[in-house]
Amino acid sequence: MTYVIHGATGAQGAPVVAALAAAGQSVTALTRHADVVVAGAKRVMAADYGSSAELTEAYRGADGVFVHLPVVSEEDRQAYARNIVAAVRVARPARVVFSSSGAPIDPETGGAAAALVGGLAETGVSPAAITPAFYLENLLMPYVLDTVRERGALPYPIRADFPVSWASHLDIADAVVALFDRPDITGVVSVGQYPAITGPDLAAAFGAHFGKDVVFEQITPEQFRSSVAPLIGEGPAADVAGAYAAMSTLPDRSITPGNSVQKLLGITPRTTGQWLTDVGL
Repeated sequence: MTYVIHGATGAQGAPVVAALAAAGQSVTALTRHADVVVAGAKRVMAADYGSSAELTEAYRGADGVFVHLPVVSEEDRQAYARNIVAAVRVARPARVVFSSSGAPIDPETGGAAAALVGGLAETGVSPAAITPAFYLENLLMPYVLDTVRERGALPYPIRADFPVSWASHLDIADAVVALFDRPDITGVVSVGQYPAITGPDLAAAFGAHFGKDVVFEQITPEQFRSSVAPLIGEGPAADVAGAYAAMSTLPDRSITPGNSVQKLLGITPRTTGQWLTDVGL
């Protein structure tokens, strides 16, 4: 079995490569440069999201493809979504698993992630869309982690009473590997902790792990934007801040148990404490 993994050196792709390699599967790693060494990959290919021809060549003959859209402008994401769908339609891999990375996939909401999910469903290839809410890895950003360590506060742009089904990139990798083995499971698959937890719950888990008192600190989307802009760029940071501002009117960001990995795949995502241990903090 051969699996093609987008962003194989990145935050989402690298754990998928590692999990597949640990399971003895053959992995083709897609990167921007073919001379990159990817641990666990049998083959490394350079493939540009902007070229449907390159993607078609990469996908041809694959038993599965894992794809997610990079954090770039929405215009570019829309173009990448069209190219991915066009390549899948021609190359006909046996299975495609897409991670929304927390972006909305409701066609009424619109956006590149929604367009990609809709387009993949029309290709005739077996598709599954993994839909995490928030990534625990967001809490590894220096602004967040340094504040936890220096003054015992966990800052994040959500209300203290806002429950979230947090998931890690390691949980996504577990779901991808399982979904490659289950092409009968199609459509939306939710990944995240259930029941959802609040900011103070999150802070308590950090406190227990680090052996100190940690309190949750609500910050504004604008404060968050300024903290992440040096890492991801001003444009994407503004988009992220806008998403958090819009989210402030919602009651929660909890997964739906009926289409969760817990129910569909028998996988239980990591607790915050387990994740902190697994990432070596």
